[in-house]
Amino acid sequence: MITGLFEGLDEYDVCHVEQPVAQQLLGPEAVDNFDALVCYDMPGVDFTSAEAPGLVAPDESFKSNYLSMLERGIGIVFMHHAIAAWPAWPEFAEIIGGRFHYRPADLRGVAYPDSGYRHQVAHTVSVVNDHPVTDGVPEAFEMADELYLCPLFEDDVIPLLRSNYDFEEDNFYSSNKAVAGEMFTREGWSHPKGSNMVGWVKRYGTSPIVYLQGGDDSAAMGNTHFRTLLHNAIRWVSSDEAHAWARG
Repeated sequence: MITGLFEGLDEYDVCHVEQPVAQQLLGPEAVDNFDALVCYDMPGVDFTSAEAPGLVAPDESFKSNYLSMLERGIGIVFMHHAIAAWPAWPEFAEIIGGRFHYRPADLRGVAYPDSGYRHQVAHTVSVVNDHPVTDGVPEAFEMADELYLCPLFEDDVIPLLRSNYDFEEDNFYSSNKAVAGEMFTREGWSHPKGSNMVGWVKRYGTSPIVYLQGGDDSAAMGNTHFRTLLHNAIRWVSSDEAHAWARG
């Protein structure tokens, strides 16, 4: 499913590395070895623990190496559930621009409940900023995908895409209950109204970063316009233009 996403990016040699091995590659030397990183992973969340999900913090050497990589400058495209990665490392939310919570947690001094999810939402995605990532994409297009109700840092990013879906608690289900085996329920669960932003760009250190909320399943990944967005994002974060912008 993931492999087909990169068809057409003939100018790149694509290397697939799974967690936890991928952590060994994410340091300052990655800047010399890769043009860009595409992250479709969720490290730091242990669904096999006795009190699932367990939250696993990265060790200090990994954090230091990762931040050094971002200071040197490498383009990163985060997809879908990557926004739930490393929940026990507060700085990772600052890197990506928000966080999906599988259990209640504090974020920027605010107590949040577990985040909401909703599969196979048929919604309209609208382009809200002209940007190389959105080049060639219609002003609005239809897509079926899983959406998230979670805290996003709107003031720290440049929004690119918004959904017409209503990001209210009544339209989502509790992710914590889902992990406990109670799928598709919101009984006893409440969540603040969320942002309808489903794609953005930002910088961290001297690294250009793109987040695309899309990509839950083969239908979403097969959406022509979503693939255009992803390919544009990869090309942009690896460009001299993007790196100059991030350094600025």
